[in-house]
Amino acid sequence: MTAENPARARWQRAYDEAIAKGRYVDRDYTTLSGVEVAPVYGPADESAVEDFERIGYPGQFPFTRGLHATGYRGRPWTIRQFAGFGNAQQTNERYKMILGAGGGGLSVAFDMPTLMGRDSDDGLSIGEVGHCGVAIDSAADMDILFDGINLQDVTTSMTISGPAVPVFCMYIVAAERQGADISKLNGTLQTDIFKEYIAQKEWLFAPEPHLRLIGDLMEYTSADIPAYKPLSVSGYHIREAGSTAAQELAYTLADGFGYVELGQSRGLDVDVFAPGLSFFFDAHVDFFEEIAKFRAARRIWARWLRDVYGAKSEKAQQLRFHTQTAGVSLTAQQPDNNIVRTAIEALSAVLGGTNSLHTNALDEVLALPSEHAAQIALRTQQVIMEETGVLNVADPLGGSWYVEELTDKIEAEAEKIFERIMRFGGGKDAQHEIGPITSGLLRGIEEGYFMSEIADAAFIYQASLEKGDKKVVGVNTLTSTDEQELEILRVSHEVELEQRRVLEARKAGRDEAKVSGALDDMIAAARGSQNMIPSMLEACRAEATLGEICNALRDEWGVYREPARF
Repeated sequence: MTAENPARARWQRAYDEAIAKGRYVDRDYTTLSGVEVAPVYGPADESAVEDFERIGYPGQFPFTRGLHATGYRGRPWTIRQFAGFGNAQQTNERYKMILGAGGGGLSVAFDMPTLMGRDSDDGLSIGEVGHCGVAIDSAADMDILFDGINLQDVTTSMTISGPAVPVFCMYIVAAERQGADISKLNGTLQTDIFKEYIAQKEWLFAPEPHLRLIGDLMEYTSADIPAYKPLSVSGYHIREAGSTAAQELAYTLADGFGYVELGQSRGLDVDVFAPGLSFFFDAHVDFFEEIAKFRAARRIWARWLRDVYGAKSEKAQQLRFHTQTAGVSLTAQQPDNNIVRTAIEALSAVLGGTNSLHTNALDEVLALPSEHAAQIALRTQQVIMEETGVLNVADPLGGSWYVEELTDKIEAEAEKIFERIMRFGGGKDAQHEIGPITSGLLRGIEEGYFMSEIADAAFIYQASLEKGDKKVVGVNTLTSTDEQELEILRVSHEVELEQRRVLEARKAGRDEAKVSGALDDMIAAARGSQNMIPSMLEACRAEATLGEICNALRDEWGVYREPARF
């Protein structure tokens, strides 16, 4: 390579090194017509492109064009389908279908009682057991959920935040019972409590005790399960609540910065724990805006981790993210159109460099996905992966005037939001218990800043729909159609009755003294400064239920009530 193109030369060395190490999938890299394509494309003369280093090549700081020099030639994205309904046995059967049909990883959807840290026999759980995900009451349910699925070999993501830590402990106990080497487990736990206060509203306590638990989890996984990712910082729910793309990006990355500050406040090395942070974004239907959002996310994260938080290693500077297509874009009217929307959204995630992907089913706006609809969603990814040629070239839209301009604009909007959050916390020079972004996040939550901004964005978009400025096919344009009624999945009330019966029998057959002693030890740890994970693991091994663990902590820490706002 010529001296005029130093970035290209660095990319070539990294690409050649990856191939030499076997980080490359040998397959046909030609177009449908047989034309051979290069693994990456760039300018003939880098010096002619203003500030080219901000764009660069894949695998180079600030990773605008992707994390790896080989792009998807080195490793395609993981097909990780989100699933859960009814009881653990029913969901286990769906997981085996997904894996058998070519899925590369699992993603667990929990029912509402589980998401709120309630048992299936809790009075507040009536009518909700198994309906929006799988019911998990104790480690025994985790045993059934992953029966016949080797947890040491399959990466598993769990989408839960408020009671994430006790659910994680149940997962660890299930892996122990399988005989797995716990230190080799690999997966992701959402755990992102900031986005609950910002958008989704599934919390248990006030923010501070949640951050205590998250800090303990970060310490534990960093020391004992190094490949496991204890936090998946979620923008998905923020976008689903009505935010703009820039708001989703900024609020999510700010939450991520808060968790970096939390780790550093615990004395953890950012170069050790930051690679264990991952992200979860929404892929909405505005194709190019979403691609720009993903590219800006990597660039911002890399710069802040290096320049603000002192990360020296590339792994710590790299933003890894999972994507789910936009549930909020699906329509009950003309639901077959949702297949098209999902395919377009999935393609934007892929062209934006996602590391793993879930595609929504066409019927999810009406109910949990039927097996047929779930298979169409899975096949959508597989068609994109196997037939479209997107694996051939890394960041094929890099250098597009439109995409680069959009990337810059979204980045600039995000930076303005970061400045405002920093001001909420008193600025970087003020005294902070954890850090300046964390202080700003807590103040913004307390004052309703995030909720208000998202509500305003949602209102503006809804008004544009009602005026007809924005179009949704089948809703406010092209509404005439001959629709056939969909067969949708319905969860029987018998699931709840059976789950309660099983839970009652499980409680009757356990050692109550062992359960009580383990819960007492957990509360003693909560009152002190020791890490709470070991005592919580013991409670799960004794078959303490999720509700018992969470209620013990509610009694100790109290519950959080969001202030009324008008």
